[in-house]
Amino acid sequence: MTRLLETLKLTSARKQRAIPDVIRRRNKLLKKLTEQRDLALAHSEGRNYAPMRLRTVLDKDTERRIVREMPVRIKPCWWTGEKGETLLAVNYGSKILELSKGKTAVEVGNAKDIASVLDVIISAVQNAELDAQIAAASVKLRDGFKR
Repeated sequence: MTRLLETLKLTSARKQRAIPDVIRRRNKLLKKLTEQRDLALAHSEGRNYAPMRLRTVLDKDTERRIVREMPVRIKPCWWTGEKGETLLAVNYGSKILELSKGKTAVEVGNAKDIASVLDVIISAVQNAELDAQIAAASVKLRDGFKR
């Protein structure tokens, strides 16, 4: 009779307790960029996109707090410029990231190309190309909370 655990590949790995700050910030930005990409795809297909999040609300009848899944509005990170061009900026929190020296936005040729431009930016974040800009924005955000 064979034991079931002998059929598995066992290892002595341990889960990390704390994720490094760089990785945590990168993952935060990747999550927001992925939402923007989904919003851009929905916009190009002519449909609405509103992801669901858990929210605690007060029930008026019973006056108790309950957790409900509610849609969240996501503001697009792109807009139409003065010349009619479509521009896209990458935000980390409320701060706009400087993608290159003195450059904070990407000019997108057509509004339908926003998703592909966001794919390139997502790849750049995954390849750690924006880690310095993310760290600088994080410091600026934290300084805003100090008294």
